[in-house]
Amino acid sequence: MALGSQPRWTVRPAAGAQADVDVGLRNYMLRIYNYMASGLALTGIVALVFAQSGLYASLARTPLIWLVMLAPLGLVMWLSYGIQRMQASTAQALYWIYAALMGVSLASVFLVFTGESIARVFFITAGTFAAMSFYGYTTQRDLSQFGSFLIMGLIGIVIASLVNIFIASSALQFAISVIGVIVFVGLTAWDTQQIKEIYVDDAYAGGEAAAKTAVMGALRLYLDFINLFMMLLQLLGTRRD
Repeated sequence: MALGSQPRWTVRPAAGAQADVDVGLRNYMLRIYNYMASGLALTGIVALVFAQSGLYASLARTPLIWLVMLAPLGLVMWLSYGIQRMQASTAQALYWIYAALMGVSLASVFLVFTGESIARVFFITAGTFAAMSFYGYTTQRDLSQFGSFLIMGLIGIVIASLVNIFIASSALQFAISVIGVIVFVGLTAWDTQQIKEIYVDDAYAGGEAAAKTAVMGALRLYLDFINLFMMLLQLLGTRRD
């Protein structure tokens, strides 16, 4: 999750190089979206396999379930704070491992909600995400002014979710889901704009810097999509009897 602001670019390329930058930026963003989409596909496949095979149900009865639940958080921290010291290939491998572990964690979704409602909410999420990411990519408005509010909203959601584990309030869960949709819709646009704007500083240099920046950009958008999907599923999903 994006928990801090990325450096904003202050130097734009000369006019003669602008066309090259535009082409490079489009290819760079396409690379990020491909990473993100592949990660989501891996997560979905792993989740479905673990749910239908009974592996998740077996795992949930052992202490290993806590390792599965907490491992993705550890990998995000490792990637976020260690990305500058690792090779691009290592960052990519950790991203795929993270996506697979998230699939194990989210296998319970297929046990709680009907397949039809999961598919319906997925397409709603995909449409919403695409619209907001496109807005973040194309808008000339500086969205960083909303960043602090989005981060505060995110922190509030995390705290409220932890509290609701103990009190199990349906009203609080509804409020968390509604606020969560708003927050992650905003984060999708904001993160897309930030990813675009750091391109000149980091990715335009090419090589390892571009590869590692692409992985981190894909991770940010992946997290926005997954969290938006889960919030919408809580609101719109149909639970199994």
